[in-house]
Amino acid sequence: MTQTITVIRGDGIGPEIMDATLRVLDAMNVGLQYEFADAGLVALEKQGELLPAATLESIRTNRIALKSPLTTPVGEGFSSINVELRKRFDLYANVRPAKSFPNTKSRFPSGVDLVTVRENTEGAYIGEGQSLSEDGETAVLQQKVTRRGSERIVRYAFELARRTGRKKVTVVHKANILKSTSGLFLRTARTVAQEYSDIECNEMIVDNCCMQLVMRPEQFDIIVTTNLFGDIISDLCAGLVGGLGLAPGANIGTDAAIFEAVHGTAPDIAGQGKANPCALLLGAAQMLDHLAMPEQAERLRKAVISTLEAKDSLTPDLGGSGTTDTFADAIIRRL
Repeated sequence: MTQTITVIRGDGIGPEIMDATLRVLDAMNVGLQYEFADAGLVALEKQGELLPAATLESIRTNRIALKSPLTTPVGEGFSSINVELRKRFDLYANVRPAKSFPNTKSRFPSGVDLVTVRENTEGAYIGEGQSLSEDGETAVLQQKVTRRGSERIVRYAFELARRTGRKKVTVVHKANILKSTSGLFLRTARTVAQEYSDIECNEMIVDNCCMQLVMRPEQFDIIVTTNLFGDIISDLCAGLVGGLGLAPGANIGTDAAIFEAVHGTAPDIAGQGKANPCALLLGAAQMLDHLAMPEQAERLRKAVISTLEAKDSLTPDLGGSGTTDTFADAIIRRL
C-alpha cells in the first residue's frame, strides 16, 4: 500500500533538511510517494505567488504534507504562510512534543517528555481585527475564542492522552484576568474533562506554567492551551531540551495534516551542509504515527536517538563536525 504526500522543500536550509529526511524515509521503505510543491520565496520567484493554487490543491488531494521552513517576506502577501495554511485547511490542532535527547546542549538532558497541544485557528495569534489610530498612538487587536474551537482542541488533547498512554492533561489559561476569552476556554475544558475520568486533569495559569516548566518540567505530560499561549509555551519547551533544532510540529485537522520542522529557514547557513535535520525527521515520525505506522515512527525515533548517542555524525549546532548528509547517513545505518 502506498501513500502520496505533498512535499514542500521550503526556503533557506529547507531543501537540505528535506532531502536528508526523504532519503531516510526511502531507506525505511514505508510506501511513500512524493508530490513536490512550492511555497514561500521559491514559489514567489517561480510563480509570482507565495502560496500557489497548485500547492493548495496538492495538499487538498493528498491530505498529508511534509513541509520545510518557509519565508514570508515583509510586505508581501500573507502575514504568515503558516497561519494561512492553518486557516485554509482548518488545521486546528498544533501538536509539539518536547523530549530530552542525549548529547544535546540542554538544561535538561533527561526527564522531559511532554506534548504541547495548541489551538491553531483562533485567539490573539491569528491577528484578527487589527487597527491603528490615525495618529498612530493607539493600536487595537481583537481576540476571538469560541466554545466549538475550545472543545475540539481540549478533546483532541484527551484523546491523544488515551491513544498514547499518557496520564495527565494540564489546561493552561489566564482566566483570572481574561475572564471572557480565557474564561470560556477554561469552562469548556472543565466540561470536556468530565468525559475522561481515566485521565488526570489539572489547571494552571499561564505565567505559573512557564515558571513550573523551567523549574520542574517532569511534572507535565500533555499541556493544552490557546493559540498565543501555546506558541510561547511550545518554544519554551523546545528550549528545555536543546532548542528548535530538535522540535518537530504537526498541524492536524479533520481533512488534512501538515508536518514540519518548526524552526526558521536559517539563510546564514543555507547551502553549507551544516543544517541539523532532526526536527524535520522527528516531524516525519509524527507523520508516520498519523498514517497508522507507529512501529515505523518509533523505529525512526530510535535511529535518531542512537545517532545522537553515538556522537559520530553530529552537526555543528550539536557540537559535532558532521554535515546534514552524514547525519542522515548515520541514521540510515542505524534503522
